[in-house]
Amino acid sequence: MRIDVYSIFPGIFESPLRESLLGKAIESGVIDLRLHDIRDYAEGRHRQVDDAPFGGGPGMVMKPEPIFRAVTETLGYRMDRLDELKSEVEVILLTPSGETFDQEKANQLAGREHLALICGRYEGVDERVREHLCTRALSVGDYVLSGGEFAALIVIDAVARLVPGVVGNEASLADESFSRGLLEYPQYTRPADFNSWKVPEIVLSGNHGEIEKWRCQVAKESTRKTRPELSGIAQRKPDEV
Repeated sequence: MRIDVYSIFPGIFESPLRESLLGKAIESGVIDLRLHDIRDYAEGRHRQVDDAPFGGGPGMVMKPEPIFRAVTETLGYRMDRLDELKSEVEVILLTPSGETFDQEKANQLAGREHLALICGRYEGVDERVREHLCTRALSVGDYVLSGGEFAALIVIDAVARLVPGVVGNEASLADESFSRGLLEYPQYTRPADFNSWKVPEIVLSGNHGEIEKWRCQVAKESTRKTRPELSGIAQRKPDEV
């Protein structure tokens, strides 16, 4: 998978992208990640990337020209070929007003070969970027960050780990929270008795059939209590979940 990231603060990505599974995936070439500084595509001596909003109001708005220029030039498309660009590349704007990013969307994006992530800043991005350049807009939650860079890192990590070759044991992905509409069951490891807190006897039994049943039931109960909105669990009877 290729991922192009567009930001006015690309340095934010440098350390996270060198660590852990993501760093290994990039180093090995499984993930081809490229950072682009939007300021490099701004005109004028001061490389201005923002301006005051039409109609008044506080703060500044990111200008459309540098963003369009950055994406089209780095991806090799002309302005009159934007429809072709969007058919071949998933161009995503990270913004609080976008669709909520979740595991289902991570799975969808993991099936694409090429993603382009545009990181918003200030009061937002000129709406023409969203309307004419992007294929979708995503939000990582109902809160506001200082910029789209941290949201982009969340999307990159959630999507990249679903790409074959990134996670060593891909079978582990099947039981994770949200993968089956449920939160994951609790995990335990040695020692079996820590500070007089003992792990459940069932996980020590060696009876994998019963362990699986216990894990499934605990996952259902945890989901019903903590996140009842997942998969309509709140509306189902216990024996139907």
